[in-house]
Amino acid sequence: MIATMRRWLRVSLAVAAALIAALVAVVYIVASWPVQVPAFETVRAAYVPSDAWLLDRNGVILDSKRIRFDVRRLAWVPLSEVSPALVTAIVDGEDRDFWQHRGIEWHSVLGAMRDQLLRHQHRGASTITMQLATLLQQRRTRVGIDAWRDKLAQVRTAQALERHWTKPQILEAYLNLLGYQGELQGIGAAAARLAGKTPSGLSVPESLVLAALLPQPAASAERVIARACARVTHDARAHDTGDHEAGDHENPAVDCNRIRASANSMLASNGNGSLPGDALAPQLAQRLLKTPGEQRRTTIDAATQRLARDILASHLSALANRNVRDGAALVVDNATGEVLAYVGSAGPGSRAAAIDGVQALRQAGSTLKPFLYEMAIERRYLTAASLLADSPLSLETASGVYLPQDYDHDFKGLVSVRTALASSLNVPAVRTLVLVGLEAFRNRLHDLGYSGITHDGQYYGYSLALGSAEVTLWQQAQAYRSLARGGEWSPISLQPVDGDPPDTVPAAPAHLLPADASYIVSDILGDPAARAVTFGLDNALSMPFWTAVKTGTSEDMRDNWCIGFSRLYTVAVWVGNFEGDSMHDVSGVTGAAPVWHDLMAALHAGRTSREPPAPPGVTTQLAHFSPAVEPQRREWFLAGTQPGPHAVAAVPQGARPAIESPANGMVIAIDPDIPAGHQRVLISVRGAQPGMTLRINDLALGSAVPERLWEPRPGSYYVTLDDAGGRQLDRILFTVRGTPSSEP
Repeated sequence: MIATMRRWLRVSLAVAAALIAALVAVVYIVASWPVQVPAFETVRAAYVPSDAWLLDRNGVILDSKRIRFDVRRLAWVPLSEVSPALVTAIVDGEDRDFWQHRGIEWHSVLGAMRDQLLRHQHRGASTITMQLATLLQQRRTRVGIDAWRDKLAQVRTAQALERHWTKPQILEAYLNLLGYQGELQGIGAAAARLAGKTPSGLSVPESLVLAALLPQPAASAERVIARACARVTHDARAHDTGDHEAGDHENPAVDCNRIRASANSMLASNGNGSLPGDALAPQLAQRLLKTPGEQRRTTIDAATQRLARDILASHLSALANRNVRDGAALVVDNATGEVLAYVGSAGPGSRAAAIDGVQALRQAGSTLKPFLYEMAIERRYLTAASLLADSPLSLETASGVYLPQDYDHDFKGLVSVRTALASSLNVPAVRTLVLVGLEAFRNRLHDLGYSGITHDGQYYGYSLALGSAEVTLWQQAQAYRSLARGGEWSPISLQPVDGDPPDTVPAAPAHLLPADASYIVSDILGDPAARAVTFGLDNALSMPFWTAVKTGTSEDMRDNWCIGFSRLYTVAVWVGNFEGDSMHDVSGVTGAAPVWHDLMAALHAGRTSREPPAPPGVTTQLAHFSPAVEPQRREWFLAGTQPGPHAVAAVPQGARPAIESPANGMVIAIDPDIPAGHQRVLISVRGAQPGMTLRINDLALGSAVPERLWEPRPGSYYVTLDDAGGRQLDRILFTVRGTPSSEP
């Protein structure tokens, strides 16, 4: 009986051996058949990442944007940029004889066949090359006879890869195509998501954890730790060939503790890590990046970008208690027009950080005034020494009466153009707009690149002088750069000359503003003494080197701006809230100006900025004023507009006698709750001279004095101002409505 069983066992083993030998022979023969495999370069070129990258001018990554969502893989990682610890961990764990075999480990294949046929146990026998063959074939795992066919195809492809590819190429492709947890594909995405590093920076414990994940990516943390620790223990025993002094080898228990710590850190967040480094330009990346794998180079300098972002964020944090959450900044190279820093949002407390503050339309405030005064000087309506009246003004418009006020609600009287612009006085600016003309100024702003100003001048009204129109920070920097370049305008750009087509079609520089008038305006904007009327001498606009700068604050303190330039750079800053709520007592000089100051100072570290030389057509002369509203000084003039040696600066408007109040077309309402005797209408006259008289509805009011109070009664009225000869000099209409109180 026993002999019979032994004979049966020998026969069975012989048959099994024959079957295995036959199967091996078939596999060997089939594997030897020619098979076409793609070239390594073809596989690498066909690899498309799920992300796109925004690069600075030197190729440094500024930011990234995910485009594809079916898989998560980053840029192809060369083998030279993979940590040696990771290469060792994966080769030791997946294919110890990788560097020696020719694609197939036959003893492993035979062992797997034996276990499958005799013991009905599945055992892996795939080498790294065979696994890569499967990745290239992109086939799903099948069962039965199909599984054997797939295995034959895998063997054939693996041997072909070994014939046509080098070992480093095989390992590099394998590392980039293998799958990790969930959607992660490739060592670049796995290292970034799980370890928060690039593959080159992976430590030994991190590498062991990543290698231990490969057999079962969805395994629990404890199972991954056990597998990694087992490999460390096995390696320690394999190297333990005799007695060693203490400290010759690392203690496996210590290694296991480090592995556990790394695994818990890497797997606890379920792979929610991100690429290391800063997200320097998220709004710009969102706008520019469109194609998976795209690497879009810009003119931005990463160091300048980080500098602008950090300075802006620091100041916004300091202003948080004043209800300030958002800001944006631009730095432009004056010589080339290239944008060196583009910060769309930097507020740590922002509620809408995805909004691009550089491209958002906001009210301009006083930042348009330099171009208004430039236009008046260019047309020789005004000089820098001309006197304008900073006094109450009423202008009739289609929508009613416009009554401009200064920022501090205080009128300064007669001021020079230099003082009016540098100190940002509102009423003189409105008077200048009356001189220049609404439509002409609107057209000039549009030519300067303020493309959002699309309506005609009447739509904006006289408030256009004070910045009622909406503009972007990009447009502001572009327009102010033209002043920095002596009136020469060209579009600023984010694209290098040899890069992709820019967002704006390149245009040859155009002299939109004459150099002589631009120089005078720039000189005014760079005059600390002239801005002292409003801002004092100690403020964030003062620099130890030459700059020209203008601030602006929109209605209800919703926006404030600071835009200025040196010989080298134009810097534009906006501070406010994207939702539009008002800041608390924050103006351009206290909100945006400190950011501008610190950024301009940092940009000029180790360098300086000198005032530009005067261009042809500009001359200087002593200007003295009568009345002596300002001290005499040397002033710049366009040739031919300077006063004579003993002349005084003229008052181009405001000298003609006129009725200033009530405004023409005004409707006055009588308050029935106030006793009639306590209600009066102010009738004021500007430039009144002896002999002039006032009449209301042809009834004499008496001499034309600067101010007179008149008791209102319901009805329609006209007031006329006559000279000593009875000639009418001015006439206004107004209406009184309501019922006077009957109380005494």
